[in-house]
Amino acid sequence: MSSAKFETLVDLFERSVKQFKNKDLFGVKKDGTWVWTTYGEVGKLVDDFRAGLASLGVKRGDNVAIISNNRIEWAVAAYACYGLGAALVPMYEAQLPKEWVFIVNDCEAVALIVATEEIYQTAQEIPEKAPSLKHIIGLTRPKSEPSSYAALLEAGAKSPVPAIKPTPADTACLIYTSGTTGNPKGVILSHGNVASNINAVHEILPLVTDDRSLSFLPWAHSFGHTCELHALLSLGGAMALAEGVDKIIANLAEVHPTMLCSVPRIFNRIYDGVNKQMAGKPKPIQALFKAGIRAATKKRKEGEGSLSLGEKIKLALADKLVFSKIRAKFGGRMKYAFSGGAALSREVAEFIDALGITVYEGYGLTETSPIATANRPGAQRIGSVGKAIPHVKIVIDKEASGDPKHGEIVIHGPNIMQGYHNRDEENKAVFTEDRGFRTGDLGYLDDEGYLYITGRIKEQYKLENGKYVSPAPLEEQLKLSAYILNAMVYGDNRLYNVALVAIDVEAVKAWAQGQGLSFESDAAMCENARVKQLVMDEIQTYSAEWKGFEKIQKVTLTSEDFTTQNGLLTPSLKVKRRVVWQRYGQQIEALYAEGKSRGEDASTAA
Repeated sequence: MSSAKFETLVDLFERSVKQFKNKDLFGVKKDGTWVWTTYGEVGKLVDDFRAGLASLGVKRGDNVAIISNNRIEWAVAAYACYGLGAALVPMYEAQLPKEWVFIVNDCEAVALIVATEEIYQTAQEIPEKAPSLKHIIGLTRPKSEPSSYAALLEAGAKSPVPAIKPTPADTACLIYTSGTTGNPKGVILSHGNVASNINAVHEILPLVTDDRSLSFLPWAHSFGHTCELHALLSLGGAMALAEGVDKIIANLAEVHPTMLCSVPRIFNRIYDGVNKQMAGKPKPIQALFKAGIRAATKKRKEGEGSLSLGEKIKLALADKLVFSKIRAKFGGRMKYAFSGGAALSREVAEFIDALGITVYEGYGLTETSPIATANRPGAQRIGSVGKAIPHVKIVIDKEASGDPKHGEIVIHGPNIMQGYHNRDEENKAVFTEDRGFRTGDLGYLDDEGYLYITGRIKEQYKLENGKYVSPAPLEEQLKLSAYILNAMVYGDNRLYNVALVAIDVEAVKAWAQGQGLSFESDAAMCENARVKQLVMDEIQTYSAEWKGFEKIQKVTLTSEDFTTQNGLLTPSLKVKRRVVWQRYGQQIEALYAEGKSRGEDASTAA
């Protein structure tokens, strides 16, 4: 842990480049080999690109947009913009072109940086609808083109432009929240906002200069942006850029990271993958694995003294024969797993922790830069999202909920955004009189100050019996099943809950083969009564601890996963409920129609 205090991201970058000049910063896999770029080399690229942007007329107060997945050039562009006093406006390659147009026009970007030739060609139409846009810079365009990344680096090297010293109040970035409904909103984050988060990381988390991550969370998202890119760079750490989400496990084994920043979806995949692998092992190994998990969980909760001699032996054997091999698949050096973006299942968190990888779950939003609370050494409570980080205060507003314990989470602190860009009415709605930020999330604080998230106000709905349901935590629980990739729980003003489930086609096929079943198509598989019963059995298993009114009474299946590509997930992997409903609403309605035809009422549908 470091006591370093940063005021701006320019201050952070310059100090790290100077202090860690010869250390590796970014690793990229090229032709089967990981190639590393040092802090000093990245510093030179930033200096040259900053001057290149200045040659185009980019200046303090301007907005520069970028459409790109994580790559070295992304970080170069970000720190080059900060050094000009310009704000970076990140977007995702997976977003729809109409969203790029909206964002570029809304923030009045003067320049747009794009990752690929395909996006470059698509972007040629943007200036017609966004008159502020003067330059489109292609990261992969040839040096012969004046506005290419290569040409701007060359021009900048010939005519250096020193970095300015922005103030903490200057805007560092506009991060547009993807939103599950409506147009995205530009969250204005100042240098001071983001720097306050980095300072808190230094104060509470046990990260050191030798730490290394495998980077796959998009830096366009506030979690990856602050908690990985800026935080690790500020510490002198290193980041290997994953080849893709489908290559994460393979890349982990190659780059030997010490930490992993991720959203629950990836941790769920790890949990699912290990359990599937264990299911194929001999019975004694399976028994040892389960006994080891139980003993490790007991040790974490009650201390080493709570373990019997037999439990200690089983844990030691499990660690040597099973857990160590699992950790080896993650590179063998993994110490920490940082989870955010959504609630991590207690079962998954305890599982990963038991393997010997300490899980620190945190909470926040783009509007809070993003960290507001975090578990940390000496203050870790699995199931919670931790305590408020230094200089941040959490208040639970119980007025709207009418609940003596639960309410809307309101956050106060130096991490609170400056506001939404051009959204005066929405700013009035989310800020309290004393500049607290209304999160729209429901939760409660326990007696020791640990925060627990129980749902989201906008997603919460009321059943016909008056009971309120928060679907997102329920959906996360269902996704622990080996047969369920995604789910949407629904029951707004209905007698009971139903679910649309995206099945893992390959897993179901493997099960079906063992049952002597075959199907003409994936669609036929989704309609098969025995497959539906399999999924309902899984749902009952993973909803065992739910309240009675939360239970799923009926299910409809699809072989189509929810992804960003098909528009059913936001770039931050949240379900776009409205879009899912547009596509599958008739299927979901049919579940209730079946019930009406059988004369179901409130007494039969509990």
